[in-house]
Amino acid sequence: MGKDKLRRFAENETFQNMFFEEYLKLKEKGGFNLKGKWRQDFFKNDNPIVLELGCGKGEYTVGLAQKYSDKNFIGIDIKGSRMWRGCKTSNENGMNNVAFIRSQIEILDMYFEENEVDEIWITFPDPQLKKPNKRLTSNRFLDRYRKVLKKGAIIHLKTDSQDLYSFTMDEVLIPNKMNVLFHTDNLYNSGFNDDVIEITTFYENIYLGQSKPITYIKFEI
Repeated sequence: MGKDKLRRFAENETFQNMFFEEYLKLKEKGGFNLKGKWRQDFFKNDNPIVLELGCGKGEYTVGLAQKYSDKNFIGIDIKGSRMWRGCKTSNENGMNNVAFIRSQIEILDMYFEENEVDEIWITFPDPQLKKPNKRLTSNRFLDRYRKVLKKGAIIHLKTDSQDLYSFTMDEVLIPNKMNVLFHTDNLYNSGFNDDVIEITTFYENIYLGQSKPITYIKFEI
């Protein structure tokens, strides 16, 4: 492991808003100690909770939190060295509505109680071209999200992958008759203007520099 990664992991240990716990310990306890208590015990408010899944550097977690002080944002990713950037930025700016969890997305229900989460952002996930069941918008994952989301919650998918966009629309949302609020296979030529355009990720900027179309779906679960 490189020195830079080791330094980031060490610094992550000092952040009060970065969380990680071994799966076996979570299972023994029946879940994380803040499960069902994020508003009460960590954020100290009753504001909505918004997750960014596969958050990478946490650009959306931090960007949305800066814009909406009346919401709480939690970035989740398995790569702690990536999340270090977002966590450090939130700490440097004294942001009290931001947290990060280093965890697999498959065990969301170990960290959140039923009806505890209000909204989800999925930004530029691995499209898992050879493993449809591992795609973050597959029915397998939507079933996991339902365990923690409030009824009628909104999910956003932003991706450069036309395959993931088509899969989500044609094989998941339409067959299940889910309420698609907006979708486009070329976001920056769609006329749509919202947080989805105002905030860009590290990888998105690379794709835009390559003139690669960005797709977007906003749907209700």
